[in-house]
Amino acid sequence: MKSKFLILFLFITQLMFAQKGNTLIRSGNSDYEKKKFKDAEINYRSSIGKDPSSYAGNYNLGNALYKQGKFDDANKQYMQASGLSKDPVDQARTNYNLGNTLMKSEKYQESVDAYKMALRQNPNDEDARYNLSYALSKLKQQQQQENKDNKQQNKDKQNKDQQKQDQQNKDQQKQDQQKQDQQKQDQQKQDQKDNKDQQQAKEKKQPKISKEEAERMLQALKNEEKNLQKKKAKKFEVTSGNPEKDW
Repeated sequence: MKSKFLILFLFITQLMFAQKGNTLIRSGNSDYEKKKFKDAEINYRSSIGKDPSSYAGNYNLGNALYKQGKFDDANKQYMQASGLSKDPVDQARTNYNLGNTLMKSEKYQESVDAYKMALRQNPNDEDARYNLSYALSKLKQQQQQENKDNKQQNKDKQNKDQQKQDQQNKDQQKQDQQKQDQQKQDQQKQDQKDNKDQQQAKEKKQPKISKEEAERMLQALKNEEKNLQKKKAKKFEVTSGNPEKDW
């Protein structure tokens, strides 16, 4: 990118305020040439205070701000200056510097527009033509980078959405498993309760006997056992006397 900042040296002696303003502009120009850009800014601002309609004061102030890296302020000042002169040369020069300022701020589309305007006002400005070509290349790079960034952002968003969906699926599977486990536990408890209920029902169906009847049954069993023992003992009794001898 090529830069050319022309300081306007005006020697106008029309009105008192204009004369004072021009004196301040000359002081600002002297500071500017000595690269005392802050001092130049102060003098140019003072000149504008005396003569706000001064194209030279506003334009030169833009240059001093640009040299200090105050690009946004310089941009505003060039815009202000562009409406203060109807001379195509002044307008072309202002738009050229405006394009440079916008380039520094990486506002490439706006700088392209400014350079095109400068060329319409001064078609023979080769520096403006060169800078326009440079701004177009930077604009293309910017657009390509933006497209790349947008694609990456979309990819990142898709990955994030997929991760979110995967996590939701995992959470759902976990909930389903917990539900199945709970149902299994509930079923086991129900089976145990059913078995217990069946056992209790079975016990209820068995006939109940009184204490006296139970004792009688027990006594009967004892008597039966005694009788059985007696029968066994009688069977094995030995007969008295001598046995007959077989011949």
